[in-house]
Amino acid sequence: MLILKSVMAGLGLKQASLARVLDLSPAAMSQIINHDLWPKSFNKSDLQSRTMSWLEDKGAQPEQLKTVFEMAGLSQATLPTSKKQSLEKDDVMLLRKQHLTQKARQTFKLTRDPFMDPRSSEEVFMTPDARYVRESMRAAARHGGFIAVVGESGSGKSTLRKDLAEWAREEQKPIIMIEPYVLGMEDNDIKGKTLKARNIAEAILAELVPHEKPKRSQDAFYRQLHEALRESHRAGNRHLLVIEEAQGLSIPTLKHLKRFFELEEGFSRLLSIILIGQTELGQKLDERNPSVREVVQRCEVVNLRPLDAELENYLHHRFAMANRSLVELMGDEAIQALRQKLSGRGNHSVLYPLAIHNVVTAALNEAAEIGLPKLNSDLILEV
Repeated sequence: MLILKSVMAGLGLKQASLARVLDLSPAAMSQIINHDLWPKSFNKSDLQSRTMSWLEDKGAQPEQLKTVFEMAGLSQATLPTSKKQSLEKDDVMLLRKQHLTQKARQTFKLTRDPFMDPRSSEEVFMTPDARYVRESMRAAARHGGFIAVVGESGSGKSTLRKDLAEWAREEQKPIIMIEPYVLGMEDNDIKGKTLKARNIAEAILAELVPHEKPKRSQDAFYRQLHEALRESHRAGNRHLLVIEEAQGLSIPTLKHLKRFFELEEGFSRLLSIILIGQTELGQKLDERNPSVREVVQRCEVVNLRPLDAELENYLHHRFAMANRSLVELMGDEAIQALRQKLSGRGNHSVLYPLAIHNVVTAALNEAAEIGLPKLNSDLILEV
């Protein structure tokens, strides 16, 4: 790294302040200070001259200014305390949605965005957790089941739902998927509109007998629903109710779902149920919650965990989709930096697909701007 780093530390100056003076991004500034890598789109002499003027204004001595752009071997042990703390902090850094720029695509020869949504089941990356969830969903669809798929935002829940629908279509399975609209759904009527048992029953009827008018009385309506399910089942169909954003379901509706699940024709369940939701759904279905104990006894909760052990394989898979090799774009140190950035000290990992996509995409965009041939650890940590 440049002696500039220690000079700034001695003067109590922040790297971000110099980045603003030079109109550079923090990541570009980091590449200069740590690796003597200057952005190709800027005039190096001009940047150095402006840096010298800034340092002089901040109190740097002439003898210090003579060597600021020379390299010096500086270990982490000699870093300022504030920098050590920033490297060790537990806070997990998340980014808003990122999009790959045209310049990044051209620079790294990416014929498609490696982090776009999969276009088929073959493009879905399967961890052991994801395989278990996928097989659980398929088993529920074929043979009857009541499961809740729980995961953080961006963990791949919706991808597995699409995979299930494509599997049923390609295998020509006689599975009728019913997906009630959940727009505006909240878990109480103060925040929005709750999804009630009647709404779910109407969605099932609309799918099975679209030209049949729902009965008015509650007893007649639910008898009508039961009979429609029976007739469809006798015709060889299986029925699967899928509710996304299920963390927004109210406790009464969760309890009603148990009664839907208990509709039978002999020994056969007439309706399978898959709930897909964020971690709040898992909290609602906690076995220690007495208000839903009857539901918990019948509903299997399966969790999508972070990609911790599968990170490198996941990145290999994603870049292969764009006909590129991971080693051409990211070194081992960059992968480890990505792991560090999204898992802190391991206390709370957010190594989920969406978070990984945003960090790597932002790094690729920045690398293209400053002329780096591949991603390195500093760039990953700085974006």
